[in-house]
Amino acid sequence: MKNIFSILIISVVFSCTNKQNSYERKSSNEDNIKILLKTLSEDKFSKKQQLKNCDKVFELIKIEKNDTLKRNNYIKLISIYSNLDENLKGKEINSILLSLSKEIKDTIGIAKSNTIKGRDFLNNNINDSAFYYYSKAEKLYIKIGDKTNLVDVYIKKAAIQFYSDDFLGGELSAIKALKVAKLINDKQNEYDALNILGVISFELSNYNKAIEYHKKALVVAEELKSVDKNHLVSLSLNNIGYTYQSENNNKKAIYYFKKALSDDKKLFKEYPSLYATIIDNIAYSNFKLNNLKIPDEFYKALKIRDSLKLLSKVVYSKIHLSEFYHKHGNIELAKSNALNALNEARLNESPSDILFSLKQLSATDIKNRAKYSGEYIKISDSLHEAERKSKDKFARIAYETDEIIQEKDSLAEKNRTLLYVFVVSFIIVVLLFVLRAQRARTRELLYKQAQQKANEDIYNLMMSQQAIIDESKNKEKKRLAQDLHDGVLGRMFGLRLNLDSLNTQNDEEAVKRRFELLNELKTIEQDIREISHDLNREKQVLINNFVSIVHNLLEEQKTAHDVNLTYSIDNNVNWDKIGNAIKINMYRMLQEGMQNINKYAAAQNIFVEIKGDSENVTLTIQDDGVGFDVTRKSKGIGMQNMISRTHDCQGIIDISSKKDKGTRIIITLPIQTQPLTKEE
Repeated sequence: MKNIFSILIISVVFSCTNKQNSYERKSSNEDNIKILLKTLSEDKFSKKQQLKNCDKVFELIKIEKNDTLKRNNYIKLISIYSNLDENLKGKEINSILLSLSKEIKDTIGIAKSNTIKGRDFLNNNINDSAFYYYSKAEKLYIKIGDKTNLVDVYIKKAAIQFYSDDFLGGELSAIKALKVAKLINDKQNEYDALNILGVISFELSNYNKAIEYHKKALVVAEELKSVDKNHLVSLSLNNIGYTYQSENNNKKAIYYFKKALSDDKKLFKEYPSLYATIIDNIAYSNFKLNNLKIPDEFYKALKIRDSLKLLSKVVYSKIHLSEFYHKHGNIELAKSNALNALNEARLNESPSDILFSLKQLSATDIKNRAKYSGEYIKISDSLHEAERKSKDKFARIAYETDEIIQEKDSLAEKNRTLLYVFVVSFIIVVLLFVLRAQRARTRELLYKQAQQKANEDIYNLMMSQQAIIDESKNKEKKRLAQDLHDGVLGRMFGLRLNLDSLNTQNDEEAVKRRFELLNELKTIEQDIREISHDLNREKQVLINNFVSIVHNLLEEQKTAHDVNLTYSIDNNVNWDKIGNAIKINMYRMLQEGMQNINKYAAAQNIFVEIKGDSENVTLTIQDDGVGFDVTRKSKGIGMQNMISRTHDCQGIIDISSKKDKGTRIIITLPIQTQPLTKEE
């Protein structure tokens, strides 16, 4: 029994020891992989040493179990092999990655493997195969909702379709990329999508749309925080300038090209290819404007492009030189540069460059024009045929994506009932909420209208009482004026006449007394006359009590608001003939007009004018504020009240306004109104 027990203990100990050793080996292996991958990413060694380390990492990863870490390490290693131009090794590892992902049904692993395949074909200019694998990856990313990788796939598909002249398909893919990029706030891919859309719009000769997309891309580039920001800003500015150049708006083109060269030394050092493109574009726009005397800038761009071995760009530089010399009458140099461009294009096997060169040769080499034109037509036709076939291929590949759409439709069908119930319930709740809010608003409006009516009644009563008081005062003052003038003044005049009779007395005392009395009587007479006149003037002021009220309202507006108010009130208006109802409504409309300006107009200047004639009185309110749409059916309650008051007074209201041009309201009211009939 003891022997059996001891044997069991020993086996357990050995088992534990083996497990511990296994864990330590595993931990050590993972650490080694991590360290080696980090070392490889730092790029400190020669290519030979890096490849040696890559092979070592590959052997270490192979012995790991099939988990997410292992597959992610394979993806990193593939990327490193790709950077080292070891595509065969990358393909080998990608095949292993795909098998491991399928083994445990890892959708994201399968999708990434397809993405890597698509990238390899794209790097080798096999666009149809690249499009196929990106489309497969797209379906899987949609299925798992991986928007980060999905937007990258859309960008790649858009680029493939663009380079294959499938502009409409490329535009659709770029629009999808733009939507997803905005959704996940991926500024880099948002920029790429806008840039592709701008280039595609340019190829479709929709220059306005191209400029719009490139300007949006410029805004996004300026928001980027990456080290590549300045390059992207310069690239967008160059694209905008090139579009304007294509529209023959060369002055505007030069403005954007020069803006792209704001830091030309840094741009030349970091991105010489873009720098060469920009200076070549500036030279070409100057050439089109006849501002370029010598082709130094063309040669400068050509030299940079030649040193970078940018064959296609070299072709364009030589074509520009050919155009320059052709325009300046140097036919031999024009032909020479065009022929060199054609040779470079054929060496590069670029059909579009060949076409461009043949077109220029046809213009410069009159003798061989028929030959070059025939070759141009032949290549152009073959390009169109290849383009059509390419589009057909993409259409067939895109057809496979219908499967994912069908799966989505099936899922939607299963959940449709639940969705309908939710939508109907939501609509009912919203309707109930809106109905309740509308009722509350109606009650509030009714309350405001009742309050306003009460205010009007109070004001009307006050004005009526004031009119009665004013009338009584006027009668009393008139009576006093008449009494003073006809009674006292008459008696004083008689007394003066009697005193005049004293002239017959010639004694010194009588004469002195007489003159004293006469002077005193004259003073009394003058004082009484002035009192009489003052009373009559006060009457006139009281008659114009409404003018004072309007004056006070406008002066309060000046004091309470920081706005320049100018007003004019016609002194010739006979306010006695105008009824209180018209005065009240005019006052209220003026008050409402001031409130509307203060609340909404944001005006700097206000002009108010009241003038009249024998039949009408006119109120004009004008401001230089933001204005509004007078054709809008729904107007504010204040404006509706002004219209209603004008109608009640049988008047005419004219409202004219324009956006940012201010508002003018002219209200014309008849001095005497007639009762409205039922028909009116």
